[in-house]
Amino acid sequence: MTFSNILLAYDGSELANKAFERAVELAKLSDYTQLHIVHVYDFPRVFIGEGLAPIPPSVNSDVYEVAEETVDEIKRRLVNEQIGAKVELIQGSPVDVILEYVKQNETDLIVIGSRGLSGIREFVLGSVSHRVVQEADVPVLVVK
Repeated sequence: MTFSNILLAYDGSELANKAFERAVELAKLSDYTQLHIVHVYDFPRVFIGEGLAPIPPSVNSDVYEVAEETVDEIKRRLVNEQIGAKVELIQGSPVDVILEYVKQNETDLIVIGSRGLSGIREFVLGSVSHRVVQEADVPVLVVK
C-alpha cells in the first residue's frame, strides 16, 4: 500500500527519529508520495489558581531557538535521504496542530513516535500519539 501524502510529526526524540526512518521508507515506495514533516512547539504556560503567571521573554526565546534547531536538524537529515519533503515549524498544541494539518493538506497517513519529549506533561495530559490515534480520521502509524 502506498500513500500520496504522509505527515511525520517530529519532535527530535529518539522515537521520532525512528518514525522519521519509517516515514522516509514509506515515501520512497512511490515517486508520487509527498512527505510533510511538522515540528510543533508551544510556549510554556504556568497557571496559578485561575490566573496565568508571566513567563520571562528569555524562556520563550529559548523554546523557539530549540524548535528552530530541531527543524534544521531534520532538514540536514533529509539531504542524505535524497527525497523531497516539506518541513514546517508550527506553534500550538501538538495534537490540535497535527489534526488540523491533516485536514488542510489532505494527508492520508500520520507517522508518529509512540512517546515524545514531554515527561510529566504526558502523564497529566495523555501522550500526543495516543490522542492523535484516538482523534485522527486517517490511519496513524505509531513507531516504537
